[in-house]
Amino acid sequence: MTEPIVDAAPAIDFDLKNLPKVSLHDHLDGGLRPATIIELAEAVGHTLPSTDPVALGEWFRESANSGSLVRYLETFDHTVAVMQTHEGLYRVAKEFVEDLADDGVVYGEVRWAPEQHLQKGLSLDEAVEAVQEGLEAGVEAVGESGREIQVGQLITAMRHADRGQEIAELAVRHRNKGAVGFDIAGAEDGFLPSRFRDAFTYLAQHNFPATVHAGEAAGLESIQSALVDGRALRLGHGVRIAEDIMVEFEDDAEDTVGLVTLGDLSSWIRDRGIALEICPSSNLQTGAIAGFGEGIESHPLDMLYQLGFNVTINTDNRLMSGVTLTDEFDLLVETFDYDLDDLLELTLNAAEASFLPLEEKEALVEYINDAYANLG
Repeated sequence: MTEPIVDAAPAIDFDLKNLPKVSLHDHLDGGLRPATIIELAEAVGHTLPSTDPVALGEWFRESANSGSLVRYLETFDHTVAVMQTHEGLYRVAKEFVEDLADDGVVYGEVRWAPEQHLQKGLSLDEAVEAVQEGLEAGVEAVGESGREIQVGQLITAMRHADRGQEIAELAVRHRNKGAVGFDIAGAEDGFLPSRFRDAFTYLAQHNFPATVHAGEAAGLESIQSALVDGRALRLGHGVRIAEDIMVEFEDDAEDTVGLVTLGDLSSWIRDRGIALEICPSSNLQTGAIAGFGEGIESHPLDMLYQLGFNVTINTDNRLMSGVTLTDEFDLLVETFDYDLDDLLELTLNAAEASFLPLEEKEALVEYINDAYANLG
């Protein structure tokens, strides 16, 4: 199909940190505090690139800025290493929730791969229980400070491993004990979601929702497989769906107008409101948007948003990218001149795409609308 696309409207100034936010794509092992990594590493005898919190934080950010997803993923060797005990998982999860709340997040889905945290003898169930205890402690601590936050676990299987069925069963087993959804993550290129077809069928048979990393390091074939084989309700990143959109720009007297043609796959995703969990800074750092240009201004998220795709904004890995959700919103305001209405729409997109039950989702949407209305 074909339709016009025009430049975005001018932005306005407002306080971003206090806006209520929804985080759908944020990795537990990508959101640690550098000081916590140092303390936990000392306790388990793991060697780090630095034992100075500032220098260690800089090392993670520099590694993430390499432009390579492979190099980006290597940074997790250090965070995963200190998350192998009940104490480590509990502390990281608790602080994760506290840091989200400090950034204005009122609902967050925390994704992580339990199979990567068994080196010190924890079972899969014990690992999930440790994280859940930490998340609940974080929610309680936030509540004691006079704020509110709700969180859920996205139990993740690693795409290069062969434990998909086992992890799917783990997720379903914990569905009423903190787990709200399933995901596959890790090196995307060469590991299509079809590897886990049986696991995804099991999840569908048990009416358990899935979001699938697709359209980051690999393109349209990966996205197609996520929808067909993974039965994905959301796409982790999904940014490369823009490869299925053709844009021819023309200038008139007032605006830059383009003729936009959507392919069958992009039309399907847009017309059915399948949410894209877009992570702007991470997409730039890992090279996910290299095919569209060199800078953040080349990120196709604005085009996708204007065309009516169900765009949500996320951080991916706050430690590696050195960002918060507030930072990502600020980036959109600065780069694409987004205003308060735009940020509200993006936040509501995320709330409505969450894996919450309908009644809780409606309450979250109402809370967000009221908060924005009170800002004037």
